[in-house]
Amino acid sequence: MNPRTLVAGIAVGRAAIGAALTLLPAKTVGSGWIGKDAERPTAQLLFRCVGVRDGVLGLGTLAALKRGDALAPWILAAALADAVDLVATLAARKAIPRSAVVGVGALAGGTALAELALARQLA
Repeated sequence: MNPRTLVAGIAVGRAAIGAALTLLPAKTVGSGWIGKDAERPTAQLLFRCVGVRDGVLGLGTLAALKRGDALAPWILAAALADAVDLVATLAARKAIPRSAVVGVGALAGGTALAELALARQLA
């Protein structure tokens, strides 16, 4: 598959997850990530911040693709965000659902690795 197509797919997914976290933090990704604590207003505040981060990274990447701008800075920023999500999830692994550790580990870890490879290909 074309690397630019992969980047676009990841960016669309990131923007969608960002929107879900921002608009419905406890009802969507949030509860799957940290369990019933996602109902707490303080957790929702943080999920909204992460959601906006992911929305900006996804939409910024899509805009760069459309304009023909450099993609590596956007892809590397997204890889860093995913790596932080992975490390933070692993650090909290005893306090969150096991399914979240596995799911976020696979999604964030796998995406970060893919993004690093894509950034290298497109640099």
